[in-house]
Amino acid sequence: MTAETAAMRAGAGRPQRLVGELRRTTLLAPVVDGALMSGVQGGVRWLYAFTDEASLARFLLRRGADPAAGTEYLTVLGARLLDSVIPSPDGPTGIAVDVADEDGPMLFPPVTGVVPDEVALDAVHEGRADVR
Repeated sequence: MTAETAAMRAGAGRPQRLVGELRRTTLLAPVVDGALMSGVQGGVRWLYAFTDEASLARFLLRRGADPAAGTEYLTVLGARLLDSVIPSPDGPTGIAVDVADEDGPMLFPPVTGVVPDEVALDAVHEGRADVR
C-alpha cells in the first residue's frame, strides 16, 4: 500500500491499482466508545485507518493522546471497510489512510470505483444523481 501511495504522489501511480492495494491491505482502524474513529470534512465522514502501529501512534500524538495508553483498534482488510462498513453509516463516507504521515496520507473518497456504487456520491441511480 505504501509503495502504491508513493507512486501516486510521484505521478506514476494508477488509481485502480491504488484502490486494489487498499482492498488487499490489512489496516488498523482505531475504536473510540465502541465506534470506528472518524472525522467530518466538507460534508464527508472520513474513517481513519493506518498501515501500521507507528502511523497510528503518530496520529494519536498529533491529536494530543498518549499512544502508550493502549488505544483500541481493529485489524481489518481494506475491502471489508469499503464493502461492509462504508455503506452502513449515514451520509457519504470515505477512508483516510495514514493521515498523520507527511509523506504518506491518502484519501479514498466516496466515489465510484472506490466505494460501492449504491453509496458513491457521483453514481447515477434510476436516472438521477445520488446525493444521499
